[in-house]
Order: sequence, then structure tokens, then C-alpha cells
Amino acid sequence: MPAIAQVQPLTSTRALRGPFDYRLPDELQGGPVDVGSMLVVPFGRREVLGVVVGLADSSDVAEDKLLAPLRALELGVPVDLVALAEWIAAEYCSTIGRALTLVLPPGAARRLSGRKRRAVARPRHLAVGSRSPQPPELSADQEAALAPLLAALGARRAEHRLLHGVTGSGKTEVYLRAAAAALAHRRGAIVLVPEISLTPQIVGRFIERFGDTVAVLHSRLTPAQRYAEWRRLREGEAMVCVGPRSAVFAPIDDLGLIVVDEEHDASYKHEGDPRYDARDVAAERAARCNAVLLLGSATPRPESAQRLPASVLPRRVDGRPLPGVQVLDMREEHHGLHTLTSQALAEVRERRGKAIVLLNRRGWSNFLSCRSCGRVWSCPHCDVTLVLHRGGGFIACHHCGHREPAPASCDRCASTSVARHGAGTERLEHELSSVLDDGGFPVFRLDADVVGAPEDGGVGALLRRFEAAEAGVLIGTQMVAKGHDFPDVTLGVVLDADATLRFPDFRAEERTFALIAQLAGRVGRGADGRVLVQTIAPDARAIVYAARHDSHGFLAGELERRRALDYPPFSHLIRIVCSAEEAAPARAAVADVRRHLVELLAAAGGRRDTPVIGDGPVVLGPAALFRLRGRERQVLVVKARERRGAVAAVGEAVEQAAGTRTHMGVNFSVDVDPQ
Repeated sequence: MPAIAQVQPLTSTRALRGPFDYRLPDELQGGPVDVGSMLVVPFGRREVLGVVVGLADSSDVAEDKLLAPLRALELGVPVDLVALAEWIAAEYCSTIGRALTLVLPPGAARRLSGRKRRAVARPRHLAVGSRSPQPPELSADQEAALAPLLAALGARRAEHRLLHGVTGSGKTEVYLRAAAAALAHRRGAIVLVPEISLTPQIVGRFIERFGDTVAVLHSRLTPAQRYAEWRRLREGEAMVCVGPRSAVFAPIDDLGLIVVDEEHDASYKHEGDPRYDARDVAAERAARCNAVLLLGSATPRPESAQRLPASVLPRRVDGRPLPGVQVLDMREEHHGLHTLTSQALAEVRERRGKAIVLLNRRGWSNFLSCRSCGRVWSCPHCDVTLVLHRGGGFIACHHCGHREPAPASCDRCASTSVARHGAGTERLEHELSSVLDDGGFPVFRLDADVVGAPEDGGVGALLRRFEAAEAGVLIGTQMVAKGHDFPDVTLGVVLDADATLRFPDFRAEERTFALIAQLAGRVGRGADGRVLVQTIAPDARAIVYAARHDSHGFLAGELERRRALDYPPFSHLIRIVCSAEEAAPARAAVADVRRHLVELLAAAGGRRDTPVIGDGPVVLGPAALFRLRGRERQVLVVKARERRGAVAAVGEAVEQAAGTRTHMGVNFSVDVDPQ
């Protein structure tokens, strides 16, 4: 029996290279410990949690110098998820220790004490019976979209497909039928959604259709509830998992299907290290399991449209047309609302209807300035201005969360002439309430400030109040365009629609198109509807195509543009950020990374036994980024056609720089395919 456990300690430092050998005592040999087991081990002067990544009969270290684990925890990580974590560490230039933290049971770090679990009642909204409703009849388009999925599931064959369907075309029913087929073959399913609280309908439909075989994993559950749901999946009591991006790691043994709903949504990209993309992790896991991967959206990413075979749902299932879209030119307007917008909102109020208004900027005003001395109130930790939140009486940084009281006068020159610039959702709520809310036509606001207000019930309660209201208007940021199904909404309005076009980002047009098209998709589902788009760029390509509901035309043009500029999906981008409390160490570290990287790439291009990186990568930078959370930042960007060699070179260059004492105090961050 193997006597040595190769353990990866769950530490975050890049300088640490495991795994480390531990001697298994007799009671842990031949049974309780296997790959994926979680052990508490002595490590230096402390006890840490570790995951067994291998077993061996012997070690290079003398037996009398090997330490033994202190104890084994009750549940471990499935073997396939250990392998997936190792892939993530390599694919996203991270460490295995950091990657393994993604696949642990919820709250695993709290179980160092070895305390036994307690029985936990399921949350009320998850505790449902197994009373399945009769599924609706499928349209011909839905049948055609489902056919290749059923064939692949029956053959246990990996199949990756895009479901490109207009809003209201019945994509969710295709997901449900595919999940039912997976269950019929005794295989599990994972359904990823952008955010649980913003997509309550799809979560409810899966629970309604499949009952207690559905587990839901998301951050708004208590740690105990999350662990209970995870354990139900691990033990096979539940076979379908619904959740945001982290649910891609659900511990389902025989996985047959992974669905990624609203696959265009940027929230599938993880912000912490490792900076994985749940869509790509889903593709890798599906390939390893011979499972079906289905990405669905009305506005798919150019990357998905280029790489995957597509099934198309071109019509709404109820036969209703998509709402008409009118673009309103704001270049000669001097007020926040166009005259036609004001008239349309007034008409909705008179008809006792509902409307949705999107302004992708929260707060009251973008920034404050002193009219006397010109001072602009900025964040002390980040090189950005502070946003006014008048209701709370404070100005805040939307990057680091810094807050301070809203100024009544300038502390530099004592002037009381403080100017407010721009408008956000808080100010829009105030202005529309004063015009529209007569007691019977309420104004609801949905943005990140509402999400963070649990005393009001959060976003779920707000959406339920809007849905239950006889009439009203829902205003908010891009949250109002995410997956909601309100059949009685007849008017949609997009304010400052070109704002995202002004971002220095090659995805700016894609995001602008998706924002308008998704908001339009919330309108006219139960009655005729219309959409008004206010912009100072009425001829912008993204806006013109969105007004036509022409996603195929937009994608064709966008792919042509990206091919000409050699942007993804025709190349890959990797961003390396070095940050420090002072600018000089950050500059020195990024210069060191660049030197190592250029040497490695040159060597790779000159040797046939090393992967050649396409036509040759381009290393851009270094350049300074704005100061964030009190740290100075320097960035490099690698642009390469061949991904694997570029990722390997970046990973090695960062390891070489981070492994020296010269750059102590510098943080190294790698983002493969940054969003």
C-alpha cells in the first residue's frame, strides 16, 4: 500500500512549489487517504490544510525526516476536480494551491478543527417537492436545436454548441429538456447563470421541473447551507446544480451536461487569482467528461460565434415580434430626457403600464468640483474621482469602496460653490419620481447600491415588488437587462447608450450592442412594445445593428474588424500587472518580467523542439495603470496567435521574477484573456 502522500498545502505564495511528501501512519494507509483527500498537516510552525495530489511508495526525503499528517477531514475533493485545478493553474499562470481552493467543499478552511457537521435545513426557496409540471410543446426550431444534444448525450460524446436565440425564443426550455435527457441517462448537469439574484426565473423553473434533485450553490447562502448543498451533490442525492460561475466546480461524478446561460455576460470571468473564465473551464471539464456543453445567448460573444457550431432560435415562442427600436439623437438636446422619452413615459403611466429605463452609471453625480479654485474630489487610494451618493450623504470610490461625507464647501478655498457633474441612477430615480410617481406609478431602482442593502430585502425583493406592481417603472444599471421576464413591460429606454463606446477597449462595440439588445429583449413579451435609445452617436455601428435586432450582421462585421486588427478570437491576450506601494519597485519588477519574457519567447521561436508561438508574439508595454487601492501599477500585454506557448512563457517569466528577493513587496498578477 502507498505509504507516502504527496500533499499540496493551500497557501497563496508564488514562491512555494509543492507538493510535499508526508508519511502516512498505518491507520491512514490503504483506505481513508486517496487523491483528493483533505489533510491537516504541519507546515513550518503552523498547521495548514492540504490536498493530496498523488500517492507514492517511497520518497526522495529520508523517512525519519518525513512528518505525518495530523488528521484527515471527512470529505475530500473529487479526483477529476483535482486534475481540473492543476489545468487551471497552468492555463491561467497561477499556483496549484490557489487553484485547489476553487474546488474545495464550501467552508473547508473552517474545518481545520475537525468539528463534525451539523444538520442544516435547506433554504425555504430550495425546499420543494418532486409535483413536475407538464412541459410545453416544443417549436420546430427548439426541436432542431435539441436534436444534436440528445444524440451526443445518448452516445456519451463530447459536444460543444452555441444556442443563438433571440430573447423570448425558448432557450430555457431547451436547457430543461437537455437536463432531463442527461438525468434519463443517469448523468448529472450543471447550469451556470450570470447571477442568481438577477435570474430568479430560470432558477425557479429548474427547481419546479426537477424538484429536490436540484441543488443551488451561490454566495448568498450561509456557509452551512452551501456546504449542505455541496454535500448533496457529492453524495449523489442531487444531480443538477444551478449557480453562478463557481458552480462549474460542482462535485458531480458522472457529468453529462453543462449549460452556460447568457454566455456573453462578463461576470463569468473571475476577478481573483486564478483569473479563470468559467466558460473556458466549462469547456475543458465537458471535454474531460465526454459531456455536452451548451452556451446560450441572444447576443453571443464573437469568440463563441467563431469557434462553435450554432443552433439558431430566430423567433419568439409566442409568435410576438421583437419591439420596435427608435434611436433618439441627443446632440442638440440639453436635458437628460429626450422629449419623446418623456412623452412615452407619460403614456405608460396613463395606460397603467410598466417600463424599464437603463442608465449604466450609479450614484447621483459622476464627480464634484469647486467652481472657485477648480478642486476635484478624488479618492486618496485610487487615481479616480469620487461619486456623489446624495441619499446617503457621502462621496465614494467605486473601485476600493472609500467613503467620506459629501462636502458642503471646499476645504481648500472655503468656497460653498460646489458643482455636481453628470447624473447616475440615484439622480434619475429622484427626477422620475418627482414627475411620474403620483402614488400609483412607483419608481423602482436596481443597481449595486440596492444589491448591498439587505435591510430592504435586496435585489430579489425589489424585483418581486416590481413584478407584483400594477404599474411602474424600473430604472437601473446593466442589471435591469439581465434575464428578467416581465410580460407586462411595454417600454424600454436606454440613456447615454454610447457611454460604453467611449471606453478604451476593443470589446466596447460588442458590449454596447449587447446592452441595448438585451434591454430591448425585456420589452414586449406579453404585449406590443417599443424601445427608445438616447445617444450622441446615432450612426455608431453597434447602435444601428442593435436597433435592427441584427445580431448576425453585427457579429459578421465585428469578426471582420477583429480579424483585420488581429484581436480575439484570432489571437490571445495576456496581461501581466506588477503592483507595489511605490512606483519604482513596480517599474523594476515589470522590466524584469519583460526581459525574461522576451528571452523566453525568442528562444521558443528559434528551437524546433519548443512550441513556436504563431507568427511571433507582440509584447506591449510596460505602461502605467492608474493607482488602485493605494498601490502603483505597471502593466505588460502579450498578444499571440498561439496560446499554449505564450501562456507557458508568461508563467515562467513571472515565476523567475517573483522568485527573487529583489522584488519582495511586489504583487504579480497574470490575466489570460482579460475582460
